[in-house]
Amino acid sequence: MSVAFLFPGQGSQQVGMGRELQQAFPESRAVFEEADQALSLPLSRLCFSGPEEELLLTANTQPALLATSVAAWRALAARGLRPSWVAGHSLGEYSALVAAGVLSLADAVVAVRRRGQYMQEAVPVGVGAMAAVLGLELGAIEQACREAAEAEVVSPANINSPGQVVIAGHAAAVARAVERCKTLGAKRAVPLAVSAPFHCALMRPAEQRLAADLGRLSFADPQVPVVNNVDAEAVRTGEQCRQALVRQVSAPVRWQQCVEKLAGEGVTTFVEVGPGTVLSGLVRKTIRSARVLSVGSPASLEAAVADLGSGA
Repeated sequence: MSVAFLFPGQGSQQVGMGRELQQAFPESRAVFEEADQALSLPLSRLCFSGPEEELLLTANTQPALLATSVAAWRALAARGLRPSWVAGHSLGEYSALVAAGVLSLADAVVAVRRRGQYMQEAVPVGVGAMAAVLGLELGAIEQACREAAEAEVVSPANINSPGQVVIAGHAAAVARAVERCKTLGAKRAVPLAVSAPFHCALMRPAEQRLAADLGRLSFADPQVPVVNNVDAEAVRTGEQCRQALVRQVSAPVRWQQCVEKLAGEGVTTFVEVGPGTVLSGLVRKTIRSARVLSVGSPASLEAAVADLGSGA
């Protein structure tokens, strides 16, 4: 049985995430303690108790999600569950690299906190926007973005599943592209409540700042193959992982292609490791025959362990 562990990105956060894991499993508790120490701030308290407005700040959301996902992964690993492949959606790629032995948890939480700060600071609030386009082919969305740009930035940012693509860029250009997508036959096109236009050319300043930080970190070769966002290809060296994280900041997340790549490599079971079930839904839309599990609580973890057995 070929199993992929998938790690969620921004949007899956919620107050209370990880609290039951750290109460139930010493491995999970150790993750939150290590993350708090690495950041010199009570990240665990933000995860468990909020307040929500603080958790939703991008510089807090990113390390909080990473710590919660790694807490779930460590509890799975302690019970003998090992994936054949790993992948993560945007921020989740960092969680995947921790699980693959590429980055240490301490380095990863510090890196993603800075990543969140850089992404927020790259574009003043209100200048950029993102919108989800539903029920329109990618080629038509790309056409709509080209026609709507008018010397501004707008482009696909998250290619999530068949019929679900998120676009990002300057707010006015995104609004024009939304109207163009509707004209071209989109079922719906809805603005997203986000603090910055992620994964588009407006993020280049953040990419440059993050590249300097990542250049100072140690990246080991993955112990488990990683499918990266930016190419939807397997990366097998630490340096490839580093470069993929840099390029990912301003490039689209090719999540649909990542899932298709994993299925093409023989993966039949996908386990979403961390809070929420966003990725589980996207996998089901992309690979209808896939077996999909999610692990974000002690109950769901024990169910997954029973389902998969220690031979996974």
